[in-house]
Amino acid sequence: MIYCKNCVLPDTKPDLSFDEKGICNACNNFINRENIDWDKRKEEFLSLIEEYKTNENWDCIVPVSGGKDSTFQVIKLLELGVKPLCVTSTTCDLSDLGRKNIENIKNLGVDYIEFSPNPAVRRKLNRIGLMEVGDISWPEHIGIFTIPIRASVNYNVPLVIWGENSQNEYGGPAFSTKSKTLDRSWLEEFGGLLGLRIRDISDNYGVDHKDLLPYVYPTEDEVKNVGVTGMFLGYFIEWDGYKNAEIAKQNGFTVSNEIISGSIVNYENLDNYQTGIHDYFKFLKFGFGRSSDIASMHIRRNMISRQEAVEKIKINDGKYPSEYLGKKLEDILENIKMTVEEFDLICNQFTNKLIFETDKNGEIIKDSSKRPVKKFNIY
Repeated sequence: MIYCKNCVLPDTKPDLSFDEKGICNACNNFINRENIDWDKRKEEFLSLIEEYKTNENWDCIVPVSGGKDSTFQVIKLLELGVKPLCVTSTTCDLSDLGRKNIENIKNLGVDYIEFSPNPAVRRKLNRIGLMEVGDISWPEHIGIFTIPIRASVNYNVPLVIWGENSQNEYGGPAFSTKSKTLDRSWLEEFGGLLGLRIRDISDNYGVDHKDLLPYVYPTEDEVKNVGVTGMFLGYFIEWDGYKNAEIAKQNGFTVSNEIISGSIVNYENLDNYQTGIHDYFKFLKFGFGRSSDIASMHIRRNMISRQEAVEKIKINDGKYPSEYLGKKLEDILENIKMTVEEFDLICNQFTNKLIFETDKNGEIIKDSSKRPVKKFNIY
């Protein structure tokens, strides 16, 4: 593994690239923000909004999860005089904190739709996603992109305003990092399909197609007839996850009383009990976890040194998800009819043997906390 010379992201991260100095594109994207005229971008956004404002309908659809960023997003849009219709695709295993923060967004003063897909079908998709592509959150990552677009079509509200362009913040292909729009092609490339298509679920697992409607993107004709246009607010307004969290807290957002397992902060990934499993599989596949992402963002903002980040990562990255937000692993897995033993076998199946140590029999070597032992250190 090769690590960025500035932050701590490795070359195993999909679409991450390095310049001749060994600096990753996520760091260079952040440096290039200094060259952006944010006042001009803001004026561009306000002009865009005026084109979509009408006395007969909402100004835009705003997809929200209840997290710090979507809370900030709503606060900022209200400050700018925008009248949004907020749309949530309810998460797979909603936590108490998640519910509290969703209710907080509603109370900020917005119209709000909360769509809850059939939980029996969702649990089946959680299990299929975990077994097939190593992602228990597969249906959630599809629904957060399809449900808001369905709302756009059904309510005839063409403008959909998303938050950050994750490809810019975390490192992605050049064409995607500079984009201010999100459309169907963005979903197919970065939205979490992981090669598992909806028709595969219907054909291979006998799930009725109508039960999968929440995860199906509207047709091209439906999108075209309404004129659906997706924009990233983070393109027009300087985006900072830490500052977003501080502003959100000032407006009723509730954080955890302790650092989130597998992370180094207490203000994000609070809404879903399954998130610990999702982040653990990211570590198994690519050799880095959520704490590496956050530590890298903090390095770019001069909040911590690279060495401090390395020490935090050694402790927090790749923690076995024995519990998350106070809910035990066996209770989380019970919802998808899976035992811890079955779960561990799937973990082994998706553990990257190019990154982690194996014994003479090819078995993954793990430490006393069930964390796989990496072949490489961070320098």
